[in-house]
Amino acid sequence: MAEILFFLLTILGLSVFELISSIDNAVINADVLSTMSEKARRWFLLWGMVFAVFLVRGILPFLIVYFINPGLGIAGTFNAAFSNDPAFIEAVEQSSPPFLMAGGVFLLFLFLHWLFLEPKYFGLVGEGFVQKKGVWFFAIVSVLLTGLVWYSIGRNPLMAFGAAVGSSIFFITHGFKENAAQKEKEMLQDRRMSDWSKILYLEVIDASFSIDGVLGAFAFTLSVPIILVGNGIGAIAVRHVTIRNIENVKKYKYLKNGAMYSVAFLGTIMIADAFRMHIPVWLSPSITISILSYFFVKSRNEFAKSQAK
Repeated sequence: MAEILFFLLTILGLSVFELISSIDNAVINADVLSTMSEKARRWFLLWGMVFAVFLVRGILPFLIVYFINPGLGIAGTFNAAFSNDPAFIEAVEQSSPPFLMAGGVFLLFLFLHWLFLEPKYFGLVGEGFVQKKGVWFFAIVSVLLTGLVWYSIGRNPLMAFGAAVGSSIFFITHGFKENAAQKEKEMLQDRRMSDWSKILYLEVIDASFSIDGVLGAFAFTLSVPIILVGNGIGAIAVRHVTIRNIENVKKYKYLKNGAMYSVAFLGTIMIADAFRMHIPVWLSPSITISILSYFFVKSRNEFAKSQAK
């Protein structure tokens, strides 16, 4: 019974986290789709979903597990992941600290960049003050990375390498997202750009946004099948939001805050796991659902107040 509850709680946490953390992606998709023909929209929403769910969010977790324990080989990783072999699970857990460090650093950098530099609706006391000190972002992440590398070297040199990799992944994907914001403006204004060019670009952007959700998923569990189910449900829900409810979602202005504070906790949990602090398995989904629920209710109440005026 406890295993079933853990499975359901993890699936729920993964799905909700994937959905909320992909809101920005859904907004970009919806804005660009509004400039495309009906045929191109249908193609993107059908085959784009296949690519996003089954290829990017499906293959990436397997590749991550493969790089955690490359001795199994590609075929061995696929077979072992679905066999639920305790020996495979143990091997992955023993080899996971460098990856957990990389994922944790990436997520913490993602949160700190949002907190210090990105425009936002202020949902908690102090956010406005922190944003005024945005220049400190670079100093803080540099000191954080240095400290993690220093403490990792004595524990496991590969964890120090993982911290550097996580930092690199953040700045690479951040560059893609910054470019995406600029390209979105160009696509909305340039009617000469073909629908196929827009579709191709949206697929690239979707792939870069999916990294947040896939890496965050490993803070919930190292089980690839559970990640596939949870992230798959979330990705399908994002496509549904893109089609039908994007304007309503925009009205819930603190959802992004909830996603980012969840990212901060998940990153911290991954780093703690890398140092073998034995975090309870129920903690990640419980914290994620609690944080997102709080900011959803806060957003709904704020929207209700604005409607009542």
